[in-house]
Amino acid sequence: MGETPPIVAKKTTHTPKAIIHQKFGGKACYKIEEVQGITQDGCPGLAIPQKGPCLFRCSLQLPEFSVVSEAFKRKKDAEQSAAEMALQKLGFDPAASDSMVQEPQDELISRLSYLFTDEFLSSLHPLGGHFRAALRRGGNLYGLIPVSLFAVCDAKLGNICKSINPMVESNPLLAIPLVMKAAASVSGSVATSEGQLWMGRKNPYPPEIIQSSISSQLNSPESICIEAIHIPYSLEKNVDSLTLNVSSTGYYLDAIGQKLGLTDASKILVSRSVGKASSEVRLYFSAPEWYLVDLLSDLNVKEVTSEEGSFNARASYFSGHAIYGNAILASIGYTWKSTDLFHEDISLQSYYRLLISKIPSGVYKLSREAILTAELPMAFTTRTNWKGTFPRDLLCSFCRQHCLSEPVFSVVSTPSKQSSEVLSGSCKRLKVAQSSAETEHGNGAGVASHGNGSVGSEGTFMCEIKISSKLQDLIIEYSPKDSYRKNSDAIQNSSLRVLLWLNTYFKELDMPLEKLASTADAFNIHICREKFVKTFTLCPFIHNLHQRNETQRDRLLDSKYINQSYIMPGLGLYSLNIEGPDSGTSPSNGSLAYINYVAYLVAEDGEHMKEPLESKDEFEFEIGVGAVVPQLEAVVTQMSVGQSACFNVDLPPQELILAAAGDSVKIFSLLSSKVCFLEYSIALLRVTEPLEDRMEQALFSPPLSKQRVGFALQYIKESSASTLIDFGCGSGSLLDSLLDFPTSLAKIVGVDISQKSLTRAAKLKGWKFSLFLHILHSKLSRNSHASEPSLGVKSAILYEGSITYYDPRLYGCDIGTCLEVIEHMEEDQACLFGDVVLSYFCPKVLIVSTPNYEYNVILQRSNPSNQEEDPDEASQSQACKFRNHDHKFEWTREEFNRWASDLAGKHNYSVEFSGVGGSADMEPGFASQIAVFRRRGIPLETDNNHPTPVDLIRQYEVVWEWNRSDR
Repeated sequence: MGETPPIVAKKTTHTPKAIIHQKFGGKACYKIEEVQGITQDGCPGLAIPQKGPCLFRCSLQLPEFSVVSEAFKRKKDAEQSAAEMALQKLGFDPAASDSMVQEPQDELISRLSYLFTDEFLSSLHPLGGHFRAALRRGGNLYGLIPVSLFAVCDAKLGNICKSINPMVESNPLLAIPLVMKAAASVSGSVATSEGQLWMGRKNPYPPEIIQSSISSQLNSPESICIEAIHIPYSLEKNVDSLTLNVSSTGYYLDAIGQKLGLTDASKILVSRSVGKASSEVRLYFSAPEWYLVDLLSDLNVKEVTSEEGSFNARASYFSGHAIYGNAILASIGYTWKSTDLFHEDISLQSYYRLLISKIPSGVYKLSREAILTAELPMAFTTRTNWKGTFPRDLLCSFCRQHCLSEPVFSVVSTPSKQSSEVLSGSCKRLKVAQSSAETEHGNGAGVASHGNGSVGSEGTFMCEIKISSKLQDLIIEYSPKDSYRKNSDAIQNSSLRVLLWLNTYFKELDMPLEKLASTADAFNIHICREKFVKTFTLCPFIHNLHQRNETQRDRLLDSKYINQSYIMPGLGLYSLNIEGPDSGTSPSNGSLAYINYVAYLVAEDGEHMKEPLESKDEFEFEIGVGAVVPQLEAVVTQMSVGQSACFNVDLPPQELILAAAGDSVKIFSLLSSKVCFLEYSIALLRVTEPLEDRMEQALFSPPLSKQRVGFALQYIKESSASTLIDFGCGSGSLLDSLLDFPTSLAKIVGVDISQKSLTRAAKLKGWKFSLFLHILHSKLSRNSHASEPSLGVKSAILYEGSITYYDPRLYGCDIGTCLEVIEHMEEDQACLFGDVVLSYFCPKVLIVSTPNYEYNVILQRSNPSNQEEDPDEASQSQACKFRNHDHKFEWTREEFNRWASDLAGKHNYSVEFSGVGGSADMEPGFASQIAVFRRRGIPLETDNNHPTPVDLIRQYEVVWEWNRSDR
């Protein structure tokens, strides 16, 4: 079978608190006190008090003295600090104490001996339940326990085995030979049998102990029927359900053994918990003969591989270690809570829910209880808008599902500057000398690392993430590029980036290694290819996340139940029908939509069959971040409050359908029909506008967004401009509005960067952009008639590209606009944009608007929805905050004026200042401040001595174009 490398026992280390417990036991008393941290004033000049972060201090009382720790963010850290202080006061060296601890092998023998004592038999312990049940077995099986149970049911014994052989962490079966070897050392009290995998007590328990231990179970029902899942090792056979009949006078493992075709339950091997660590859902399977030969020959079993026997890929995928032969998935066993046998039914629906919980998007879908409707959002905007489990917790859950170590989050903080300087001829921010960092593990443990700054103080934060195997081999490392104003936002956004990349991988599990690495690079993720592939090697055999093939889609299009009047095959959307009057209130990006819906499976195979799969009386999601399936959001954005809609979509992956189906057997049979699709019936109940819009609407009518468009439109009319470029056109609100008014414009151009705007986060050429283009196209085509206002528009074009680069095709337009864009960029990028647009694009007129930071106090005071404020900011309810979660900065009037004046002087432009919302004559000025740049004379670009740097030239990609001559 090959030689096994020598096993090096892992040295057991003890925390300060564990050492205090060994020395003082219950005499050590810990008391936690909550203290308020100190923070800087977040709104300079207004002297608004703020509460600092919540911290904890621990007081440890020992018989002879007491100590008090410093303040920490976590209770556990405060307790460990107090224990360490106490040890120092005692003159006790924790390092020296480790040498006094038992060797792991001796500790294992000691633990095994205790498990067979009279005291343990009556204890409320999961393994104690097995001991008591075994006493009800008859004949030569009386009192015998399968060895595989010891390491999985007794955490302490399992941890000792891991310290002896670290490989037990990844394969619990390797604990069996260690337990058998320890049993041989206590043969006077523990009995084993040659050729068998069971153990029992050598000397019988006293009758009174037996009577008292099992008397509480005498009134149990005669038998119980438990639904479980049979997982064949052959992938060609379907998973199906079975029923376990467990007698009240028997042992449930005997019932499982019968279903596995075993006459000897000692050969049953038991996996670790599947799903939640606290659950009793486990896999039961028989020990392979070759494994028994290895085990019983030299008690030195090698790590099992998938090359031997009848490898069960599905069961192995759930357990995280190799399983052979058929397996049974059941929720049954003994717990810490009761001496009675715990059991729950596991249906096929439960099985498929466990299956999709191993996919990043599946974990999120389950947290929202909307498997067919919810999608993992593409962006984390605010804690208030995010629905379902947060990204950090999703990532931790994903790691646990795949038997990985908890992710490590390293937050780096750079304190913000106390003042901003814009230097003449440039735009350099003051450098900050100090930074700080904090490392936090997924389980909540955290330690402060380098730097003098305080994590949690005012500044910007970035979060690095590392994911390793249980043996601490690094698999995934994420290095962020974006910074955030809050520690928690950095953690959540970084977690989401990792999840989105993992989701990309799970949607194309057969992608080549080169593509795997390139997609990871696009997300700023580094992977150890060999370790990554080994970790997820079974995924392609288990998951089937590909969409329907073209043959199935053709059948659907030919179906008589598909309304041919509204079809978007590229989106998989068919037969849309919206009913009800237009109320005028529709959702937009950033708003929260509330709907009710029912999703049906429709099948045609000679007859028309329709089965409900999923429904919600009220379901809430944020528009514009991909929080629901794209077909549903495409429909909702076309509806107004009070309207209802019905539409059909392509089938999602089968495992999602079966996870949503209550009657999986019936649904499975329908899926074999000739034509299948989903039908959604939805109603738009209400819409909540984004917080920024609500704040503005409370003070301004019309809203600031429309006032800004009106301001730009006035300048366009006055200048008789024929060409316009909208820099950072976003969702196209300005371009759309321009087509509703008569202007002199003959050519309009929009430019935006693909990842962040046109369709918000990587949906550039998807459904939402298609709808936007459809609206523009319709207006332009309609306006080709002489009676329409925009008669002069001859062409329109949209480019994908960064506005910090120069495309020579767009040189010298009549007017350029950049409305509420620069604050979404880092300050140095905003400054670079100013240089590039005035020095190289050279528009005759440039209009730039940005929020006035000084006006925020008035806006936030008028906020009508304080109850929906981000919980992280509850302690700063009166602080000056940015208006939008995505704003990287917001300038005061002085800062904006200095930036614009320096740019104008540098590039031969004049500049005048104005704004909308408020008044220039009253404090604090306009809510939205505007600079209008006008070019003086001939552009410097025409001078041969002023060439454009090559590294600033990029040709934008055309994503849509309209020409009147083509109509």
